[in-house]
Amino acid sequence: MGGFFGCTKTSNCVTDLFYGTDYNSHLGTKRGGMATYDKQAGFIRSIHSLENSYFRTKFESVLPRFKGNSGIGVISDNDSQPIVVNSHLGKFAIVTVAKIQNIEELEKELLDNHIHFAETSSGSTNPSELVATLINEGTDFTEGIRIAQDRIKGSCSMLLLTSDGIIAARDRLGRTPIVIGKGKDGYALSSESSAFPNLGYESLRDLGPGEIVKVTPEGIEQLGEPNKEMQICSFLWVYYGFPTSSYEGINVEHARNVSGELMGMKDETEVDCVCGIPDSGVGMALGYAVGKGVPYRRCVCKYTPTWPRSFTPSEQSMRDLVAKMKLIPNPTLIKDKRVVFCDDSIVRGTQLKDNVHTFYECGAKEVHIRIACPPLVYGCKYVGFTSSKSDMELITRRIIGELEGDPNKNLEAYTKTGTPEYNTLVQKIADRFGIDSLKFSTIEDLVAAIGLPKECICTHCFDGSSHY
Repeated sequence: MGGFFGCTKTSNCVTDLFYGTDYNSHLGTKRGGMATYDKQAGFIRSIHSLENSYFRTKFESVLPRFKGNSGIGVISDNDSQPIVVNSHLGKFAIVTVAKIQNIEELEKELLDNHIHFAETSSGSTNPSELVATLINEGTDFTEGIRIAQDRIKGSCSMLLLTSDGIIAARDRLGRTPIVIGKGKDGYALSSESSAFPNLGYESLRDLGPGEIVKVTPEGIEQLGEPNKEMQICSFLWVYYGFPTSSYEGINVEHARNVSGELMGMKDETEVDCVCGIPDSGVGMALGYAVGKGVPYRRCVCKYTPTWPRSFTPSEQSMRDLVAKMKLIPNPTLIKDKRVVFCDDSIVRGTQLKDNVHTFYECGAKEVHIRIACPPLVYGCKYVGFTSSKSDMELITRRIIGELEGDPNKNLEAYTKTGTPEYNTLVQKIADRFGIDSLKFSTIEDLVAAIGLPKECICTHCFDGSSHY
């Protein structure tokens, strides 16, 4: 997915930029970058690979070369950022959080018009450079950003660092967030509001869908009004979001607590305790314990010093190994117990298979799995929250293919809680991994836990409902 941070102050911004960008590290996996602007030194940029290390480790040594009162930083899943561009609009740096479905089509159009691209990501056009090229078609930044928003299929939120401030533009349907923070001598913009408290910023407001603003140390100027429709990604609250972050004023941990509590109140399964699979399953499990009236126990803990993120390695086999190695069970709390384990989602099922096997090896009497979202039936076209390249990597689609003879057949029936097809799908997943019982949150409960109207939330991966 990726995340970014920007700040503009009356004083030096480098320390805030460094730590603020680092606070988005859980959102991306491959590249980190920062750019600052200083009246004397101009634009200063640095980009590093994060595949074998951390943002902080890679950038601490180069911090002294940065200077200026305004800057932007990014943690990216793929492309190297920021891109620095010199154009008829002036010189600017750009970072994006984007999943551009029609990037090849746009690339061809631009190449046919004798536009060239200098940057590549894994052998293909860098999405941030493509966005910058579209922006440069405008007579000013606002018109250029509107051109990019209108022509991009998928999603794209961005920060532009200019010589006189930062321009921020949220995806036209608000699929990914941008939160504005106010400090004592300036402002910050971030994908995660959790970046603000320790840096002395207070969350001011979210940008609206498609809204464009220019931010300077003196204030915020709206360059483009927000759109009426919104489709913010529901998976931010399920998995991606940091527990202390809030989007649209709704806290991530609170939504996870409510989701778990709703499930716990309805669950009639007799169990001895509940445990969350770290990290994103913990909030749900704490809520489940309240709703069900059973104790929360840390039956499994995450070993964070060397295994922080299961999706960091580029190779799937290595990701699977890291996912297994980072979670350490506690046999004392598991042995002879009927345990509910709460997790955020099931994608391929690899980690679930390993976990269930481990829990039984530790002597669990019964293993019950509760999932914070509905079954993932459709691949996401709008936000890159998994590394899956095909819908057939989803365990649900493989099982539907086995049941129907066609993985694309009768999908609507499998997405509706309580239908014979849905019940068969869930039972097949449980049987495949030897689970005593498996339950998923319903879309209705997920929407209720988030607290926004259904039409404002993208639930496409669960029900195929977004056709924008």
